[in-house]
Amino acid sequence: MWRTEAEWPPEAAAQACCGVISRGTATIYNGKLFRITLDNHVLALDMKTGKQIWKQKFAEFKEGYTATSAPLIANGVLITGMAGGEFTTRGFLNGWDPDTGMHLWRGYTVPAPGEPGSETWPKDSDAYKYGGAPTWRSGAYDPELDLVYWGTGNAEPWNPALRGGLDSLYASSVIAIRPKTGEIVWHYQYTPNDVYDVDATDEPVLADIMFEGRPRKVMFQVNKNGFMYTLDRTNGKLLAAHPFTKVNWATHIDLKTGRPVLTDLHDKLVNKGEEVTIYPQRGVNASPVAFNPNTGLIYTSSWQIGRIVKLAPLPDNQRIGGRSTGVTTREYIVQPGEVVGHHIAMDPLSGKKKWEIPLIERATSAGMLATDGGLVFTGDVNGKFIALDEETGKTLWQFQTSSSINATAVTYTHNGRQYVSIASGLAGNSARRMAKGTVPTGGSMWTFALMPD
Repeated sequence: MWRTEAEWPPEAAAQACCGVISRGTATIYNGKLFRITLDNHVLALDMKTGKQIWKQKFAEFKEGYTATSAPLIANGVLITGMAGGEFTTRGFLNGWDPDTGMHLWRGYTVPAPGEPGSETWPKDSDAYKYGGAPTWRSGAYDPELDLVYWGTGNAEPWNPALRGGLDSLYASSVIAIRPKTGEIVWHYQYTPNDVYDVDATDEPVLADIMFEGRPRKVMFQVNKNGFMYTLDRTNGKLLAAHPFTKVNWATHIDLKTGRPVLTDLHDKLVNKGEEVTIYPQRGVNASPVAFNPNTGLIYTSSWQIGRIVKLAPLPDNQRIGGRSTGVTTREYIVQPGEVVGHHIAMDPLSGKKKWEIPLIERATSAGMLATDGGLVFTGDVNGKFIALDEETGKTLWQFQTSSSINATAVTYTHNGRQYVSIASGLAGNSARRMAKGTVPTGGSMWTFALMPD
């Protein structure tokens, strides 16, 4: 029907910390299609013609900012995030009028002095101006509560010295905001003083469930820090938290305080300056999970790989637009036959796994799709599109695509027939490292139909 190019200056790609990648599709609303560009523009297209209606710039890529997440419509407001968490950036969300492109509000995810949360940053310091907490994936909206839930990335730099070793709100947190104003209603911080780059940008999954004998509106998050969380989405109260992969930086999450109970690795890394191996490097790799309300289970693909890290000397000053981690890292070398993750089905309330299928040598960045017919669709780095048995995790069907699967499948009906579609294409630094040059770059869409009886 029509096609538009995704254009940006080549220099912008150099500022993308984790490769030139899209972490969400375009958003459709009132006859318009909304998308972002890597060099920090949000634009509206006419759905029927692809003609550009408006375009707005919201940051400078030369200052370390890029954009990768999908826009979100909530209560008539278009909300966009930003990326750039390993650079000298300060995270934010923007609200826009979807009809005109007029900028309505900006809400920062790192508070300025005197604002709520500023007590978690050092006084008389500019650290908050470069404090990270990017919003590089998308949020979720509850129209009944009129709340938008959005996860934030790690604080910058990872080295906590410039941050005073404080909690660094609202980094590695989920914030609940009013879409009309950007006002923060509540927050929950998954990893205070995040020195491991475990973030909290993974998508919020909203569900209405029975909890301890009564209905609760909850939010699930399968966090990059290795724990699976259940929160009351009306107020941010922690209800449950369980590890879903190998975790060695914390023993558990204290349900009373909501905080992780740290192991001695924190002291070795931060106070003694030792090189340590943190598990997990990432519990999941920015890949959407699936929740089936009929089974009460969450389906995801975990990573079980270590991060080898040591604090680095701090620079004399921050270079705007420069990288800002304050650590040195070494590549974790996967051994032949090593289990590097799992496909899992897990009860988020009890922490009990119904099944887990090991992934050998290559972890996956593909998302999960659960269907009412008892199938769970996902993919792997080698390019296989896979259907798992929801009951056992057994592979029931697979198809070899032309490149890697790093996306999440969608299902829909047309003229009475059900279809499943998946994008195939190698992208993102982590997936490329897993592929080790053996998988074509690709770039294609594959659609499969449920055949008639």
